[in-house]
Amino acid sequence: MKSLAGLQIPVDALQQLQQGYLQQATELWNRSLTLAEAKPLPDRRFADAAWASNPAGAFTAQLYLLNARTLMELAEKVEGDEKTKARIRFSVQQWVDASAPSNYLALNPEAQALALKTKGESIAKGVQQLFADIQRGHVSQTDESAFEVGRNVATTEGSVVYENELFQLIEYKPLTAQVHAWPFLLVPPCINKYYILDLQPENSLIRYAVSQGHRVFVVSWRNPDDSCKAWTWDDYIEKAAIQAIRVVQEIGGSEQINTLGFCVGGTILATALAVLAARGEQPAASLTLLTTLIDFESNGILDIFIDELSVEMRENTLGAHAPQGPGLLAGKELATTFSFLRPNDLVWNYVVGNYLKGEAPPPFDLLYWNGDSTNLPGPFYCWYLRHTYLQNELKLPGKLTVCGEPLDLGKIEAPVYIYGSREDHIVPWDAAYRSTQVFKGKKRFMLGASGHIAGVINPPAKGKRSHWVGKPNSFPKKAQDWLDAATEHPGSWWTDWSTWLASHAGPMKAAPKTAGSRKYKAIEPAPGRYVKEKA
Repeated sequence: MKSLAGLQIPVDALQQLQQGYLQQATELWNRSLTLAEAKPLPDRRFADAAWASNPAGAFTAQLYLLNARTLMELAEKVEGDEKTKARIRFSVQQWVDASAPSNYLALNPEAQALALKTKGESIAKGVQQLFADIQRGHVSQTDESAFEVGRNVATTEGSVVYENELFQLIEYKPLTAQVHAWPFLLVPPCINKYYILDLQPENSLIRYAVSQGHRVFVVSWRNPDDSCKAWTWDDYIEKAAIQAIRVVQEIGGSEQINTLGFCVGGTILATALAVLAARGEQPAASLTLLTTLIDFESNGILDIFIDELSVEMRENTLGAHAPQGPGLLAGKELATTFSFLRPNDLVWNYVVGNYLKGEAPPPFDLLYWNGDSTNLPGPFYCWYLRHTYLQNELKLPGKLTVCGEPLDLGKIEAPVYIYGSREDHIVPWDAAYRSTQVFKGKKRFMLGASGHIAGVINPPAKGKRSHWVGKPNSFPKKAQDWLDAATEHPGSWWTDWSTWLASHAGPMKAAPKTAGSRKYKAIEPAPGRYVKEKA
């Protein structure tokens, strides 16, 4: 409350907004009295002809849009510290999106017309779907019955060749007669399931890497339950990331391996490599970081959730020293938080379709994965919040001690390929770019179009989107300076990355005929048990 006490809106700005609002509201009212059919609105929520042909609906929609613009302008005019202003803007936007007349049957002429046309069947189906979602505990974004892990998602052929309490290690069956000498380890985020990298054969980054002649391994994280609630950040580094590196080295018969981390998986992987560097080890022939945060100075919308009080609250309820003992952060809580970062696309769109119109959401593999949430151990999560998002200590040499070692990411000697997505709202591209200022060796930065997931999962065969390539070995401090000098190229960035990765993957040799090794025998077929565990 202390931070809210000094907030105010300048009097002249408030008066200007009031006058503008009254003028626009009067014009809107006068137009509505003519009873002429309104023009379709550019907002997709009101684009259906039913809104324009219904005078009350058209007026309600236009008045809502006027109110929404005015409220957001008011939020922009608030004077105060930047973080508090950002929180106000976010809160106002949440309220504005939730109050749209399209979200309510009594105010939505499109849903009403559909109810009349179907003689109430659309409402009956909507109620059925509402009760089904209440039982599921979340708003359905896709037909979840259409997918099954291992049947039509996560289908690239392979075997689990190692497991411990934190993860299973999957090795994929080669698709080429020869493979590169250095094996390739992928570390996905533990916040979601690994198969975002292996949704369908045509958009699988894993299958693509296998087809390019790499011996590919991936970490499949366990979905933590109550028996795992005391796991720490150090556990994930030592017992998971470092252990995965060790096993891949042994199976591949090579001290050198190529590595890739995606999102928080990249943060974990980079931390593990820095711990090994402190021990005098340099196992990575290369390091690829996809939409990964290393420097947490400014991270867009997620920053508004993080301050000392919010982190202390988590530590006191879930952390290692919480009065009631450590706990789990429920996967559904995380999933809900991320959905409300884009509420019109990921929440209200489905409320209207599922419940008001009775339309079952179509099958979509990406949204199925998005709803397949994972829990997080409280001590791990609290350490991550405090030392990265809040205190931004990961980038500072010697500031943190992890697994008993002083951490310095600058001591990682591997060449680094850093990827950011231009429209990413979770890892803003300029935040991903800041990693170029942390790593000291050879680097390549790649900027792709679209968002956090769609930008990454962009196979070349689709011919979609574009990517930006900067000047060789030029990494100015400001991300915008890099972009100003970069060149846009059509299509996927995967081909550029594949060429880069091959140059660090060693000579070709005969592909192995069986998975694992004498010591690490196949345990079960991919995708394994761990990925099928539900939160």
